[in-house]
Amino acid sequence: MTVIGNTGGRLSAVTGHRRLLALSVTVALLLPGAALAQTAKEKELEARVAQLEQMVQQLVAQQQQTQATVADTQAQVTEVKTAQAQAPAAVPAGKQPIQATAINAGGNPGTTFTYGGFIKFDAMATDTSDGRIADGSAGRLFYLPSAIPVGDAGADGGDPYTDVHAQFSRFWFSSDTVTDNGDTLKAYIEADMYGGGNNNFAGNETSTNTYAITLRQAYVSWNNWLAGQTWSNFQDTAALPEAVDFVGVTDGTTFVRQAQLRYTSGPWSFSIENPQTTVTSYLGASRFNSGDGVLPDFTGRWITRGDWGHFTVAALLRQFKYGDETETGGAVSVSGKFNLGASDDIRYMANAGSGIGRYMAFGLGTDTVLDANGELHALDGYGGFVAWRHAFNGKLRSNLMYSAAQFDNDKALTGFGVTERAQSFHANLIYSPIPKLDVGAELMWGQRSLEDDREGDLKRIQTTVKYSF
Repeated sequence: MTVIGNTGGRLSAVTGHRRLLALSVTVALLLPGAALAQTAKEKELEARVAQLEQMVQQLVAQQQQTQATVADTQAQVTEVKTAQAQAPAAVPAGKQPIQATAINAGGNPGTTFTYGGFIKFDAMATDTSDGRIADGSAGRLFYLPSAIPVGDAGADGGDPYTDVHAQFSRFWFSSDTVTDNGDTLKAYIEADMYGGGNNNFAGNETSTNTYAITLRQAYVSWNNWLAGQTWSNFQDTAALPEAVDFVGVTDGTTFVRQAQLRYTSGPWSFSIENPQTTVTSYLGASRFNSGDGVLPDFTGRWITRGDWGHFTVAALLRQFKYGDETETGGAVSVSGKFNLGASDDIRYMANAGSGIGRYMAFGLGTDTVLDANGELHALDGYGGFVAWRHAFNGKLRSNLMYSAAQFDNDKALTGFGVTERAQSFHANLIYSPIPKLDVGAELMWGQRSLEDDREGDLKRIQTTVKYSF
């Protein structure tokens, strides 16, 4: 039993040593592999680190390049903004400038330049009862009551006669500036072709129908001040009705353009204007103009406006002078436009005064008359018009007008051959197939009466084609 026990212990010890030896051999064999495996991972990590470092370097380079690009872009934007600040105002979308540089290169910085006008073609047939209006005279081109012939009883004007022309075509230029201090400056000039022929051959209707340019308006304005030639402050152009004729309601309207100095403040405006005296000689032997005046004509106007239209009152004070003789006169004018809705309006004017002659009806009457001793006497005159406008739709509209003027002549001074009154009716249709293009026709009847009760009538049909630009 003892032998057997000892043998078992020895076997167990031998077995333990063998296991320890096997474990040692195994560890010895595995250690190089572990070392080799660790070395491979380190290399892989090192490769990844190197790759990351390369990517970082690339990102840093790209960031530096982006910063340089941003700096260049900012510099370019600054240059563009500077150029825009120095360049003229931007052109509205859809429109391109005619040229790269300013049209009015000599103007103040920030000046805008505009141009406009219209082409107007007129054709008319006229029938007068007491003789014919002289060919080439103003009465053949537009309704001029003083041109209506008045002859002896039974006088015949003959067959109707036709005139065709484009002399009232018009163009204008305007230059507008607002300074850094807020001051407003404006220069305006306007002309048409109603200036007669350049010579006897070229200017008549034989060949070329050539006509000279006529100055209508030329003025400069600075804030509230205006200096130059334009419509008289005594005239309300906004009250004039739309006519196929050049004026239409010529008999009863004020109509004067002349040089003046004007000041406007809110609804008030005042002016001093070119003085000129029209004179009828003793017993009406002749009419003439006198430029002997010293004092200018003085005018004042007040106006109010609203959605309903406008209303205005104007006053005129004048001195008349011929040689050493002087006389004074004054007049008032009330006018306006009253809207009767979206499709209708009424336009009107009433004028009255002493020495109103040259301001009304294209000088139908004179301002003054001379007596037998050569002294001046102011003549009283009255006039006005009323017009109704109706729009059938956005393209077709009509105007009905009545106009009249009358003068209180002292027949002991003027005689019986001067104009006592004139009146006219007008009816028209105007069609606009496209914006700015008007095609119209107008029927008119006019009459001029003398102090001796002689009368002359005018009947006319007039057509027009007008394109505004």
